[in-house]
Amino acid sequence: MKTHNLAFIDCETSGLDPDRHEMIELAVVLAQQVERPGKGPTLKIIGEKDWKIKMLHPELAEEQALRVNGYNEADWIFAADLESVMKEFAKMTESANFVSHNLTFDYSFVMKAFEKTGVQNRMHYGKLDTISMAVARLYDVPQAGSFSLRALCELFKVDNKRAHTALADTLALVEVYKKMMGIRD
Repeated sequence: MKTHNLAFIDCETSGLDPDRHEMIELAVVLAQQVERPGKGPTLKIIGEKDWKIKMLHPELAEEQALRVNGYNEADWIFAADLESVMKEFAKMTESANFVSHNLTFDYSFVMKAFEKTGVQNRMHYGKLDTISMAVARLYDVPQAGSFSLRALCELFKVDNKRAHTALADTLALVEVYKKMMGIRD
């Protein structure tokens, strides 16, 4: 896992159930782990991409999920189809470790998208859940009353004005990860 890139991933969805709902937005920030002997790695951002994805079944979408994610038809008018997104995503994330805040949620939607499209997942098997990492690293920190991304952004003074958009959340997650892991640029 030390030699693999980290793929920081976030998706926005039309609801909470990957068997019923769809990804409507997907983002990845790809970071290379650069060794610093005796200090752990630093991160070098080598790519970022976000996609708006066409919903095939808007009738199954939960209104609250769409409201939280800021979905509106005008912003999604040029959205891509899921298969083309997953092909590009698979190529970009090849051999990378999946990193997400609430890994179970994002990973389940991404894996369902691979399954639906028949696109092969080429990521490394390693996965990192930043909620679990935050609980382990910050358990005794009195100011860490919650481990949501919003709470961690506040704790570490990371700006995320466009929360609940995939790319903004992913970029914020990279900064939270770096601060939580003591990585300084």
